[in-house]
Amino acid sequence: MKTYIVLLRGVMPTGKNKVPMAQLRQVLSDAGFQQVRTWIQSGNAVLRSDLSAKEVELRVHQLIKEHIGPDLAIVVRTGHELRQMLDNNPFLGDEYPIARVFFVSFQESPAEEKVQALLAQDFGQEKLRIDGMSAYMFIPQAFSDSKLSNNFLERKLGVAATTRNFNTITKMIAWAEEEQDVATPHKISS
Repeated sequence: MKTYIVLLRGVMPTGKNKVPMAQLRQVLSDAGFQQVRTWIQSGNAVLRSDLSAKEVELRVHQLIKEHIGPDLAIVVRTGHELRQMLDNNPFLGDEYPIARVFFVSFQESPAEEKVQALLAQDFGQEKLRIDGMSAYMFIPQAFSDSKLSNNFLERKLGVAATTRNFNTITKMIAWAEEEQDVATPHKISS
């Protein structure tokens, strides 16, 4: 069984994309996922499954649509994959406060020609890097005043994506590692 981090795209506390986390935990547990945990109302979960990451994406999408209602994009990663994303962050140092760096996970790799066209644009003080299934946005001002956003990237690249901040990513990695440690028997030396 593998531990996965499930990132729901576009969850809101109210309205058409409302996904109550207690209900999500119940729906996923009832469907056979193991050790389901959720964190904050914005759609973050950790679970264990024998399915592949893509199968988890499809199954979670179907379960949410069927039992809760919203038709959301789902992105699934392992803790290792998210740790690699953090390790590959190009925006380091004092000039890039980590609170202003946003981490984007794509549901699938965007087409290279679309990536190159987007990266050729000038975003002023805002910075964008794309690396395979991930993107990094440095947004020094309020996120709501930014040209760069999850919606902008999806529109320009034609792929579903979801964005998280450093604190959320590190919390999800810690939970995934915790679940992995619990699930992995440790040898005791004599």
